[in-house]
Amino acid sequence: MSGSDAKPAASTGLSEAPEGAAATPQAPIAAVEEPPKAVPAADPAPAPAPSAPSEPTAAAVSKEEETTEEPSPLAELWAAAKAANHPEIWGVVLSDPESHVPSQIVLQKYLNANDGDLTKAKDQLTKTLEWRAKTKPLELVKKHFSKTKFEGLGFVTTYLNGPESTDPENKEVFTWNIYGGVKSIDETFGDLELFIEWRVALMELALAELSLATATKLITATYDPYKMFQVHDYKSISFLRQSPHVKSASAETIKVFAQNYPELLKEKFFVNVPAVMGFVYAFMKLFVAAKTIKKFHPMSNGLNLVHEFADSTVKGLGEKLPKEYGGKGEGLKDTGKGPLLE
Repeated sequence: MSGSDAKPAASTGLSEAPEGAAATPQAPIAAVEEPPKAVPAADPAPAPAPSAPSEPTAAAVSKEEETTEEPSPLAELWAAAKAANHPEIWGVVLSDPESHVPSQIVLQKYLNANDGDLTKAKDQLTKTLEWRAKTKPLELVKKHFSKTKFEGLGFVTTYLNGPESTDPENKEVFTWNIYGGVKSIDETFGDLELFIEWRVALMELALAELSLATATKLITATYDPYKMFQVHDYKSISFLRQSPHVKSASAETIKVFAQNYPELLKEKFFVNVPAVMGFVYAFMKLFVAAKTIKKFHPMSNGLNLVHEFADSTVKGLGEKLPKEYGGKGEGLKDTGKGPLLE
């Protein structure tokens, strides 16, 4: 994403003669025993004819025909990022992806989200930078939200293979949205802008747990361990179907996250889902890519969530989950963290 930071031209490899090289020795002067005989002057030699211009060497032709190497897709995204008015995404201050692994991860995610289409990736990246400049998500993490409106509704948990594990494959990050804990629809969803700010703050907390700013493993189009699980718990909220506030909040959240947080979702589980929640999926199909929709898993019973993680690289992940989701761990209020509350 930077301007094309052109590499310096390669050295020619030519070296000058060493200073102080000895002069070529002259032949010794012979002893003269008798005067030299006169030698008749020779006719002046004809001036050499002007030589035809020499043909260019193969090396010269090759150099003239040499073309400038086109920048890589990541370099072009870096150039687009430098042209924007905001330098940061997901806690990563963007830099040259050739030498900065966190920047490579961020830019590659935008390529992956658009199946390698550079034009679309540039457009999405630029819009994200514009949105972050306006919204200031990192500042929202420091903001205190209404306890009445948002207490107990969102948590982030992290599970590791050992306390010192830094390998992203030995870490699983979860965000939990406990919509069943909503006390008042009008209080929580009535102010759409405030709800989106709270939801973004929760996402940024999860991103901080992914530690992208200190990541050391490069990603590709097929390998990317820097993703998280999301769980949405809809227990006891069949009444949400009738609320225009909830529909607006759902639609706006889906749009904001699809645009500004690509390729960060590993799997999403909708647990304790009532049949009347069909409208949520209708919104998703409008704004979310088909390959992302495949990562969504509705479940009628939250206790079955534990069975979804038998193959996790984090050993015993299922058992580490809270008891209300079939695990043996403590509740989210004891182990999770969420946006600051007043």
